[in-house]
Parts: sequence; structure tokens; C-alpha cells
Amino acid sequence: MDSRLQAFLQRAEAVLTRIEPYLPAQRAAIDWQQSLAARWHREGRGGYLQPLRISLDLSLGDLIGVDAQREQLARNTRQFVQGLPANHALLWGARGTGKSSLVRALLAEHAAAGLRLIEIERDHLADLPRVVEELAKLPQRFVLFCDDLSFEAGEGDYRVLKSVLDGSLERAPENVLLYATSNRRHLLPEKQSDNEHWQRVDGELHPNEAVEDKIALSDRFGLWLSFYPFTQEHFLAVVRHWIEVQAAEAELEWQWGEELEKAAIRWALGRGNRNGRCAYQFARHWVGLELLGAQA
Repeated sequence: MDSRLQAFLQRAEAVLTRIEPYLPAQRAAIDWQQSLAARWHREGRGGYLQPLRISLDLSLGDLIGVDAQREQLARNTRQFVQGLPANHALLWGARGTGKSSLVRALLAEHAAAGLRLIEIERDHLADLPRVVEELAKLPQRFVLFCDDLSFEAGEGDYRVLKSVLDGSLERAPENVLLYATSNRRHLLPEKQSDNEHWQRVDGELHPNEAVEDKIALSDRFGLWLSFYPFTQEHFLAVVRHWIEVQAAEAELEWQWGEELEKAAIRWALGRGNRNGRCAYQFARHWVGLELLGAQA
């Protein structure tokens, strides 16, 4: 071999050795028959879907006190899974009231029928067109799930979301639906200055363009579901349910009474909130203490 060619190949090999760690790893295609969920990861200028190992132990029956919201989203999801027209959904309201849990429970309900769940972070919404393109020709039905969706003033990613949801050439295909949760109904911060330029025309109020732009994003979701803070009665019902579930798994004998009820209320007061997440945490705390005492 010519000495110059050999030197060139050696230099090329040295260069490849140095840059190889910075190149994207080759990713195997996801087997959607086996994988029920995935998460979108951004990598360099692109990204990839990483399969997730998930459990399907959360059922719709575990969601107490949100019957109307549960039924509406369950009906919308059944339409989607069966290939019928269905709407993108925005679940908004108080934290810890079951918004994300409802989406996970629906995956458990319809996984056997071909429903799959893909998590995408709010900061990666600019990649939505790329994600949608990967899913468009697959036989499964995909719910893109964005938890805690909101935008701050000046951020432009919400415009990408608007175009994918509706009204552009990048509109989501029939086998893709977006479910998002948020503490804000309109997803964007509302300021007092937004309301200073409303106009009255022939007796009708007309919002300024800033307000119209903010409302337009939420309007892309055909289904709005509102979740409200728990009453004490609602909170205690959820506590009792989760104690029943976890005590049954541990074969723990127990009885609901005034002392246990007061302990649950004190737990909620100590955390400054009264919601489903708090109820679940108290149930784990109490059942764990009872099991620890039984071992002593």
C-alpha cells in the first residue's frame, strides 16, 4: 500500500476515534407490540423515542370523585381507539387532583386495543412535527402526553403546538392525539395589561390581539376538563380508597374510624393541600406504619 495512502487512513481513523463519542448512537426501532409507552428525548439537532417500562396497576376505578371528567375523557379515548373522530384534550385545574393519573389509567384500559402513550416535555414541543412524522404510518393509536403544560411571556413554542393541533399542513395524523395537563386554562400568563385595550364596537366587546392569541391556543383543544380542589369529604374518600387498596395487597386488617380520619386531616393540614396525591401519600404512610408495628 502506498505510504501516503496508509498515512491518510491512519489519520482518518484517529479522527473518527476522537469524534465517535460525540455522534448520536444508533437506536433500534421500537417494537410497539411490546412497548406500551415511550418518552421523547432531544439529542443534538434531532431526538429519539426511548421505550419506557411501565406498570398498568392504576385503573379508572381508582380515581375517586372525578366521575364526570373521567367519563368524558374515557369516552373520547374510546372514540379514538376505535378509529372514530376524537378531540385533543386539555385537563386543567388544581394540582394533585388526578389529571395525569387519569391519562395513565386510560393507557391501562386500552393498551390491549392498541393504545400507546408518548411523553413529551414542554421544552421539547418544537420537536412535535418530527415526533408526529415518526408515528403517522404506524397501526397503533398514540396519545402524546404533555404534563404541566404552560408558557411564559415571550416563548414561541406554543405556536408550533397550535400548528400541529389544527389549522396547518403539519396537523396531527388520525392516529395521534394530544392530551395535556396544566394549572392554567389558557396556558399562557394573563396580565392586567392584556385587558387595557379591549374595544367596544356597536355594544360588543372585542379583545385585543394579545388576548386573542392566548385564547386561540386553548381553543385548539376540543375537550376541556376542569379539576377543582378537594373538599374534606372528597379527600377522606380518596384516603379510604387507597388504604383499602394497599392494606389488601399487604393482607393488613384495619378499620376506618374517627382517629384515622383525624390523622388524615392533620396530614393534609401539615402539607397545606388536600388533594389526591396527598391522600395517596398519607395512605402509604399509615399502612407502612401499621405493617412496621405488626413486625415489632
